[in-house]
Amino acid sequence: MSYSQLSQDVTERYSNVSNFFRSGHIEDIDKIGMYAATSQLQQRANEVRANRVNWQSYLQGQMIDQADYDFIVKLESRASQPEQRKALIDENSSQFVRTILALLARISKEQTVQYILTLLDDLLQEEKQRVELFKAYSQRRRESVWAPFFGMLHRQDGFIVNQASRIIAKIACWGNQLMEHTELLHYLSWLREQLRLPSNEYIQTVARCLQMMLRVGPYRQAFCDIDGIATLASVLSTKVNYQIQYQLVFCLWCLSFDADIVMRMKKYNLIPICADVLCESEKEKVNRIVCAFFRHLLEKPTDSMMVRESAPMVHCKVLKQVELLVQKKYDDPEHEDDLQFLFERLSTSIQDLSSFDEYASELKAGRLEWSPVHKSERFWHENATKLNERNYELLKILVRLLETSKDSLVLCVAAHDVGEYVRHYPRGKTVIEQLGAKELVMRMLTSDDPNVRYNALIAVQKIMVHNWEYLGKQIEDKAKAETGGGGKSGGSQSQQAVKS
Repeated sequence: MSYSQLSQDVTERYSNVSNFFRSGHIEDIDKIGMYAATSQLQQRANEVRANRVNWQSYLQGQMIDQADYDFIVKLESRASQPEQRKALIDENSSQFVRTILALLARISKEQTVQYILTLLDDLLQEEKQRVELFKAYSQRRRESVWAPFFGMLHRQDGFIVNQASRIIAKIACWGNQLMEHTELLHYLSWLREQLRLPSNEYIQTVARCLQMMLRVGPYRQAFCDIDGIATLASVLSTKVNYQIQYQLVFCLWCLSFDADIVMRMKKYNLIPICADVLCESEKEKVNRIVCAFFRHLLEKPTDSMMVRESAPMVHCKVLKQVELLVQKKYDDPEHEDDLQFLFERLSTSIQDLSSFDEYASELKAGRLEWSPVHKSERFWHENATKLNERNYELLKILVRLLETSKDSLVLCVAAHDVGEYVRHYPRGKTVIEQLGAKELVMRMLTSDDPNVRYNALIAVQKIMVHNWEYLGKQIEDKAKAETGGGGKSGGSQSQQAVKS
């Protein structure tokens, strides 16, 4: 289905918030208006609202015309009279839009622009259908409804930038038509880059806008197409406060409503990242949204994939944390239902996991530890060749851990596993050399950590012994062929060759 076709049913599918949000613990962004008491933008907005603009001076300076002056003065005079303000806007809808856009276009003073944007944001929040007034006005004039606000995303004043961003999100989400694809990619890319900014004091506002956008199915697909999930994973893996954790996992939860997006999420290592959030957070709202997200990850795949999807959660200690949480009492029955679902599903999956499933989940989670499978001779004898499946998928993960991990324990176990793979798979040495694993293990011999050096040395010995054993067999076979049967002399020659 094309993007334009998807836009045709947006009103039916997304105009009613209750169709999307669960009635209990997941916060309704529309009701809270993307506000939070600790939001940097909201604190500044309270200060901006307290200011009053001298519109008379702009009129005298011919920066605004009489019609715009008269309307903005009337609008402000009804600040404490919602019904009269509504009547004024309804009766003069074109003038309302014209005045707002004219003020933004003709006035450059930052303090005044801040005020106009805050006023507009509040008026849209007061009545969502007002976004349609802007769309209708722009269509009649064959102008872009986005241009006035997109231009402000590049201003120097952070408050203006993010207040404009909030307005863009509201127009995009609350109207009867979807945002055009080109503008959508531009805006979502801007949000993605804002999330990446180090020490962005308005990151909470950026995340709120993204929360709104990702409620809409086509917007979710577009965000995935610009690799937005990787950005969410990257930010979540850093030390952000609990509010940002909640908002970003909320975004993942929105994305996980689409089964195909859930499938695309696999490569981003989200389960270990969110498992850490769940295990470390003491905030109930954070735990609730993580559990809701994990439930989606387990519900969306088919039954045949259930074990494979739940195994990483088990290995990342999600079940242990759920066992602790399920013992508590909550006012929210939906959260209790999520916890019970996770507890039952993960408990069942443990019984179904084979030793290789356990190993694969541990490897994919990047959380290698000295679990029994690593030291089991039988395990490696039976499963070494399975690391070659799907174009060496698991072996490539093992090599990537050798290359990127900073955890000494992970490096020790990974080096050990490389040695066992080579020892139990005849062509193992060739494969690990092609993947660069041998060089990485050799490099670990100079590590500052004595445990890393020791396990690297053992792995190197396995690689070399494998090589010598192979060479010795080749020499012995050649000697047998030369003597016509391989008597004593052939054996002794091969032994001497190997010793030499």
